[in-house]
Amino acid sequence: MTAPATLLLALQIAASPAPAPPTAGPDVQTTTPPAAQEDAEPVPGRLGAAQQGGGDIVVTARRRSESVQRVPIAISVIGGTALAETGAYNVNRLTQLQPSLQFYSTNPRNSAANIRGLGAPFGLTNDGIEQGVGIYVDGVYYSRIASATFDFTDTQRIEVLRGPQGTLYGKNTTAGAINIISRAPSFEPEARVELSGGNYDFFQAKGSVSGPLVADQIAIRLSGSLTTRRGTIYNLRADEWQNSQDNLGLKTQILWRAAPNLDVTFAGDYNRQNPRCCVQYYARVGATQRPLARQYAALAAAQGYAVPSTDPFDRITDVDTPLQARQSLGGLSLTANWDVGAATLTSITAWRFWNWNPSNDRDFIGLPVTTVSANPSQQRQLTQELRAASNGRRALDYVVGAFFFHQTIDTQGLQVQGAAAPAFLSAAGTAGLTARNTIGFTNISAAVFGKVTWHVTDRLSVAPGLRVNYDEKEGDYLSLVTTGAGSTTLTSAQRGVLAPQSYQPKFDNWNVTGDINLAYDFSDDVHGYLTYARSNKSGGINLSGLPLDAGNNPILSSATVKPEKVNHYELGLKTQLLDRRATVNLAAFWTDIFDYQATVTNGQLGVLRGYLANAPHVRTRGVEIDSAFRPSERLNVYANGTFTDARYVRFTDAPCPPELSGGTNAAAGQAASAPGTPGGISPANCNVSGQILPGVSKWAFSYGAEYDHPAAFAGLPGNFYLGYEGSYRSKFSANPSRSIYTDIGGYSLSNFRLGYKEEGGINVFAWLRNAFNQDYFELLATQSGSTGLIVGQPGDPRTYGATVSFAF
Repeated sequence: MTAPATLLLALQIAASPAPAPPTAGPDVQTTTPPAAQEDAEPVPGRLGAAQQGGGDIVVTARRRSESVQRVPIAISVIGGTALAETGAYNVNRLTQLQPSLQFYSTNPRNSAANIRGLGAPFGLTNDGIEQGVGIYVDGVYYSRIASATFDFTDTQRIEVLRGPQGTLYGKNTTAGAINIISRAPSFEPEARVELSGGNYDFFQAKGSVSGPLVADQIAIRLSGSLTTRRGTIYNLRADEWQNSQDNLGLKTQILWRAAPNLDVTFAGDYNRQNPRCCVQYYARVGATQRPLARQYAALAAAQGYAVPSTDPFDRITDVDTPLQARQSLGGLSLTANWDVGAATLTSITAWRFWNWNPSNDRDFIGLPVTTVSANPSQQRQLTQELRAASNGRRALDYVVGAFFFHQTIDTQGLQVQGAAAPAFLSAAGTAGLTARNTIGFTNISAAVFGKVTWHVTDRLSVAPGLRVNYDEKEGDYLSLVTTGAGSTTLTSAQRGVLAPQSYQPKFDNWNVTGDINLAYDFSDDVHGYLTYARSNKSGGINLSGLPLDAGNNPILSSATVKPEKVNHYELGLKTQLLDRRATVNLAAFWTDIFDYQATVTNGQLGVLRGYLANAPHVRTRGVEIDSAFRPSERLNVYANGTFTDARYVRFTDAPCPPELSGGTNAAAGQAASAPGTPGGISPANCNVSGQILPGVSKWAFSYGAEYDHPAAFAGLPGNFYLGYEGSYRSKFSANPSRSIYTDIGGYSLSNFRLGYKEEGGINVFAWLRNAFNQDYFELLATQSGSTGLIVGQPGDPRTYGATVSFAF
């Protein structure tokens, strides 16, 4: 080992904090009921372990181990067993268990996670901005949601924190955080195996093995998962099933107990996904203000084209571009925890990569309008976090830390217009028109943060927090556009479809944010809190091309996006009743966001990607309830719900919805035509103040129950059980400016399980998901060019299968 490397390792060890040395733990740790017995031996949780009575759930949301009921944060916890039994094996499926969490994805790169309606702009991903929901895996921050679309492998628990967390977590997170904790290496030999099979050729295998390499000093854990499933959408033209799954994940952890008070963990992981994905296709048609001959029905008829079915839930398509969503991701991390008595020091060093190689059909139909749409991308990130957290309960508890983040992204975009482009886009000379985009991005962020908890009395505590943050972003965007003959001399019509652009945006900013929290213990089982947070989401740069002016030239003033400034207020109450057989937690929140980063589009015929702009004022407010009941030793019931009112308070120059787009631009003082008037007059922009934010349901619920009955099998004690999980979402808008054509209706889903399990041994169960075969859309979108075509991505149909797992 080189001298610098030796010095780095020594510094990491010397600066590392950690709780007690990791051991083989349960899925979600609980302590015995008396609140004072916080050091009691942990026992395994049951279904929805964080929600069930019978003990205190121990979490590390505030960078120390403590009861979830005593954490003055709106937080939900799901244990590894519950994840497996409910089929929630990735972030997307968590949404059926956590109503405040929304996840949208047209492909892994174009994914977004929102909490309470906030996090990332709704629409196609723009690499030049931050996500407002932080994803952490074993303390390591994942900078893009795409790099967190892996299958959960060997997961102990997942903590979902709602509201700003910038004074506790390395990266500033204005909407919340998803904290994924893996099972740690064990000094006791153990192994776990889980196998699942179902319809649509579904197969999933997960396994892990752990044990000592050197007794009481070095332990290792090896984990892996494999998921395959044929697609649910049949492509007649390609003669293949699309929207399939093909995922592989591997992870290694090595724990070195260097001293009784010092642990060092080295971890490495690799994930590969190669599905035939992701197709969006005909959902419906709406009227726009383009001339009738230039709307979808007339354009398709002129080409002699008809979609295979106008019922999207027939699940057939004929898109004519090969689909691919291949990605590989992984990384290395070194975590050191050093208990120095009064405090625990922690160092987390991590390097991660993400390689993305897609192919999409961005005209969404079987005509060669856009024959190639691909943006291969390579991301690298380096993070370093140093943190100190006080041990035990003192008059003053604290967490202080420093965080550094460096990210690079290189993208090579390619878009090619096909033979049908001139007629379909009403733009001569666009057949063979090609854009080659070279995009570079560098992102640096550094921060110091801290939070102090002053226990004024045994029941009252005050916890102020502060964060000082610096962000710097630099980009380089070059789009070279050539005609079918290879010329770079373009007509105005050609530039209106693919415009050559070159710009180098840059953003940098210092900001100081903070929060204050008041918590009061009314009793050992009733806890209240009040929080105010002033948070900041970094500004950004547009890396998907800029909108054009009347002369089809890029508007350089739109190259950067201002930071979001957040004022957040929250009132919470956490209760356990009836000898802790009932848990009811309530939270009311109000969040104002100024300079909200919104995805918008412009009126170009061939624009396939949106760009970012700032909406002056957005507000989200609501009430959440998390509840669980254990009426008997055999029955567990839970019900969670959220009411969210998320709206644009002021956004007077927003893009217009499809029904007001595509017509002649209104002159000064000229009134716009009624929505959907062919050949009408379109406003230059629209006032959407008061409209709901996209992607947010006003009402969302998750609920379920499990009943078990003791029985012996082969002489071993166990339980037969029946489980049910349900969820409901009310309608939501799928367009940045609400449209009558892109509202997604409310829907409910029901899942059932029936099985048998032995304590700490085998678990065999049959499962039925979307049991009533509910037809619903996950997303709707508009075809470029204001043609009126609305395309959709349907949710999974009914699936069924069986799972067997065992541990030894």
